[in-house]
Amino acid sequence: MRTQAAKSGNCTRSKLLRLVNAMGRSLMGNGVSWLSLDEKILLGKACKRVGLDDFGDDSFLEPLRLLLNSYETEAELNFIGRICVQNDILRLLGNRLRLVEDRKRFPEIAAEIIRRPLFITGLPRSGTTFLHALLAQDPAHRAPQVWEVMYPSPPPEKGSYDSDRRIAKTQLQLKSIDFLMPDFKAVHLIDARLPQECIAITNHDFRSHVFESMYFVPSYRTWYDGQDKRPAYEFHRRFLQHLQWRCPGKGWVLKAPSHLLGLRALFQVYPDAAIVLTHRDPLKVLPSCASFTEVLRGAFTDHIDKRVLGHEVMSRWEEGARLAIECRQGKNGLPGERFFDVHYSELVRSPISVVRRLYRHFDLELTDRAEQAMRRFAAENPKDKGGVHRYSLEEFGLNPEVEKRRFQFYLDSLGIEPET
Repeated sequence: MRTQAAKSGNCTRSKLLRLVNAMGRSLMGNGVSWLSLDEKILLGKACKRVGLDDFGDDSFLEPLRLLLNSYETEAELNFIGRICVQNDILRLLGNRLRLVEDRKRFPEIAAEIIRRPLFITGLPRSGTTFLHALLAQDPAHRAPQVWEVMYPSPPPEKGSYDSDRRIAKTQLQLKSIDFLMPDFKAVHLIDARLPQECIAITNHDFRSHVFESMYFVPSYRTWYDGQDKRPAYEFHRRFLQHLQWRCPGKGWVLKAPSHLLGLRALFQVYPDAAIVLTHRDPLKVLPSCASFTEVLRGAFTDHIDKRVLGHEVMSRWEEGARLAIECRQGKNGLPGERFFDVHYSELVRSPISVVRRLYRHFDLELTDRAEQAMRRFAAENPKDKGGVHRYSLEEFGLNPEVEKRRFQFYLDSLGIEPET
């Protein structure tokens, strides 16, 4: 009965979303000004809303301009997509204005030192989110929570960290995900108090892989692929300083699969960083990642070519797999001893054993309190808690035999177990 009710609810929401988008198409056709994605209009709106006009370093303008152009010419945004994009851009610009103002008012933020941050990265859908949330249960660790990344200003305070009004505000906004993306809970764990990944930090500088995940923006993706990633990590560091100033911890625990694509720049900004690399059978990673991307984009566009999407995901993470091997082989001047490997199969089977080995490798203290908190979190968040995520390579135009041959170098190099 509950399954049938869920299907009925999803169908009702889909019909309502289609109706709203159909009504909105006529407004979009008439060129309604309040739906504009014009750079100058958005900058002006953000300044008016916040009452500030200093965005800091204007290097963010080029990626913003390119992103807006991709939205207009490639993303095929529907009515709801256009509203969501505009609102998100204004939120990011508003946050940026406030961050600059906070640093002027409190120059001591710039003196904060980020010591030995721990970054979790690897192919997407390989356990990075679960491991990040698991490690964040250790009271000694500091992980950026969803609410403080969405609304970072004013800087969070230790005394009110668990009761900040922004938590409830964020939780209320997250409920829109249930409506716009009814399948989201089955593919990703999110809550205002859970850790957020780093792409939601660097998107404030408009240099982030989050945009290609949520929208079809190939020209922006091509541009960003060719850019030095160091400016994004320098902004990332400033953001952590902001969050840490009045609410410190012994060390940061951070996460994003896309860190694989920028490890050289990451070490330039964080020379003492420690890296956890997660690994999983690419024949499971690819369709899972493609399906997740389809869930994300499906709320904002009525036009998704699954074959194009499958090729996007495959090409992106073939590159990621090669970079993972290169860093494990000590190429590109990366310090091999700073890496620790986690296999998805073992993480699912025995998460606490993985954590114990990880702590020993990086010479961290695993207290009884931290381990008990991690055990409790693992028990309360089993695999498929939000529902079973079903997918296949074939539905995204990918041939299992071809992809197995393509990624054999990755499987062989790291001894990854194929999943049935």
